[in-house]
Amino acid sequence: METKKKGKLIYNVYRAMTYALSPVLYLHLQWRRLQGLEHPQRWRERLGHPSLSRPPGPLIWFHAVSLGESMAAIPVIKHCIRQEPNFTILMTTTTTSAFKVIKNRLPNCVLYQFAPLDTPVAIDSFLQYWNPSAILLIESELWPNLILGASKKGIAVALLNARVSSKSFTLWSQPLGLPLISLMLSKLSLITPLSTQQAILFQLLEAPPFIINFAGDLKYGCYILICCIQFEAVGDVDASEKEKSSIEDLKLELNNRPVWMSSSIHEGEEEVMLGVHNALMPMYPDMITVIVPRHPRQGLKIALALQKEGLEVVLRSRDERITPSTNIYLVDTLGELRSLYKSIPIAVIGGSFLPGLAGHNISEAAAASCAVMTGHHVGHFSHMVLEMQRSNPLSVLQVSGKAELVKVISELFSNHDALKARRLAAKQAFTTLSSGVVAKVWNLIDLHIVRKAIPP
Repeated sequence: METKKKGKLIYNVYRAMTYALSPVLYLHLQWRRLQGLEHPQRWRERLGHPSLSRPPGPLIWFHAVSLGESMAAIPVIKHCIRQEPNFTILMTTTTTSAFKVIKNRLPNCVLYQFAPLDTPVAIDSFLQYWNPSAILLIESELWPNLILGASKKGIAVALLNARVSSKSFTLWSQPLGLPLISLMLSKLSLITPLSTQQAILFQLLEAPPFIINFAGDLKYGCYILICCIQFEAVGDVDASEKEKSSIEDLKLELNNRPVWMSSSIHEGEEEVMLGVHNALMPMYPDMITVIVPRHPRQGLKIALALQKEGLEVVLRSRDERITPSTNIYLVDTLGELRSLYKSIPIAVIGGSFLPGLAGHNISEAAAASCAVMTGHHVGHFSHMVLEMQRSNPLSVLQVSGKAELVKVISELFSNHDALKARRLAAKQAFTTLSSGVVAKVWNLIDLHIVRKAIPP
């Protein structure tokens, strides 16, 4: 059976299965709501039920799964508003953590909803109500009912900052996966891959070569634009001032003590960072270690474990103050990494020190002129590490674990010139790689999507 026909057959089976499983998915959604993983009032949006009115005229739908992808979308949204002020912009995400952070970072004119589940009823209801002229998906949001449902309605779809993990690539390459992914990719109008390596993977998954256009990584562009542009969202100015005041207070409390930060730490990595902290303390007894868990709800658990070790820990969520006896400052809040990177000179990026992890965005720390370190388990962020190292070898240092971290951080504490060199290198690499990314991506969207899908 030829690939296209097989793909359609597999999709029909997928559509039937997701239709039949809709009651189970509804119960799962309720369970997630009770667990605090879905919005308590707006959870119905996940079923395709709108909570806002749709304005008349062309509408572009941006969709990102979670916080990192959402932040990468914001610069493109801002650029779109400048270029096409008459368009309505709809932004959706899946997670409540993304909602909490970006709802006050989006311009007032942007509509926000939670994304519908990929069931026939939810997707069809969503597309029928919002009737987007184009859909811009971020990174790896490849959902059969969404993409093929949009194609059936003649809606142009693009995949921005496109990536496929090694695990997903293996899955999609299987006899049942390849026909379906090939069918989905054939319905896209544009793919802007995260890297040239990702472009090759999409070609191996049979994406049409002419729709693949490289423009750079939006996660470089997201930080520089967000830092430089004042958002118009209601309450954002007050929130920014409050955050700025809080960070200034933190700087005063640190009072020139040796300080380093481990950010986006996953479960288990706190043991690595504790080992580093304990090894450094005899050499630098007034040192502060700042720990930022990937998920804030892990903060209290980590704090209790560290306190059992005899460490003096304060939690940011409780507005606790750093005192001369404080050893560890635990930041169990959302949306403050950008400000923390500006305040702390050494950043160790977590999610990269244990097998099975896949790294996190290092460009935020580099943009803030931190001396940047990360582990070797960086997944699709490996291209970012390599690009920055090629731009400036001192910009990012990959370390193997505790012993190497202790050695490097100790050197940076004791050698001001070495610290300055690494901070400058990180900033220079970021500036070089972030230049023009958003404009390049928008030019491709304009050429492949806007001009074809939306009449002048």
